[in-house]
Amino acid sequence: MCAQRSASGDWVDFRREQETGIESVSAHFTGHAYDPHDHDEVLVGVTQQGVQRFNCHRELHTSRPGRAILIEPGAVHDGHAPDENGFTYVMLYLPQQWVTTMLQQRGHRDVSQIEAAFRNTLTDDNMLIHAIQQAFFAIHHHEGRLARDQSLDHLIKLLTRHIDGKTALPPDETVLRMQQVKEMLHDHMADDIGLDALSAHCGIDRFRLSRQFQKAFGQTPHAYLVRLRLRTARALLAHGLEPAQVAAQVGFADQSHLGRWFQRAYRLSPAAFQRQCTNVLSR
Repeated sequence: MCAQRSASGDWVDFRREQETGIESVSAHFTGHAYDPHDHDEVLVGVTQQGVQRFNCHRELHTSRPGRAILIEPGAVHDGHAPDENGFTYVMLYLPQQWVTTMLQQRGHRDVSQIEAAFRNTLTDDNMLIHAIQQAFFAIHHHEGRLARDQSLDHLIKLLTRHIDGKTALPPDETVLRMQQVKEMLHDHMADDIGLDALSAHCGIDRFRLSRQFQKAFGQTPHAYLVRLRLRTARALLAHGLEPAQVAAQVGFADQSHLGRWFQRAYRLSPAAFQRQCTNVLSR
């Protein structure tokens, strides 16, 4: 499958393995790569060429060739190339349910339920780096079920060494109220909801609500809602729904509105994303 290329020389080669739901991407970016966004999946990848710089967990990270990147579900991150030659990387997007099953078989907790579950966002663990690359190659290049399964089993085995097993502290009242706000955003994702409605729901004035939500989750309520809509839109597009239908279902004003946000976050249009992961041709 051909990579999607831009006039700047940037390119994205995206694929989706239908049986496991694992997505694989190989990409090259110069300058600005993508806006802050998050994923429902566990992300594991390796920088192949150049300097890859990004914010995650409120820290600036710099990855160079041969370093592995580990990002939890819901962790907001962006990306840019500080050098003119840009950077190239490969990444696997591992669905939470698949990871949960694999971890539970090994007696571990669900990585998606642990705050900052990985000890480090970047690692130089050569065995893990090799395992990520092998699993990527097996999936991205369709080497067959046996190669896929064995490489993924080995990847999970090595990945468990990087999970922080510390028990999270019980949430205080403020965090519980912000969780209520978060749940309301999920329940009313497609609605045109405002701060006053969120404030009335959690019992905190709108000004404190914005500050406390950002402190709890690292982003404003509006930014969280946009990321939620984008994550949901990705899933619906992967199942073959038309972009216009997806836009209406997740709460964007129209297909163009969805397209602008989708392009900024993922560097693909909704139609291009859908073609690459489902072979569905959008009208």
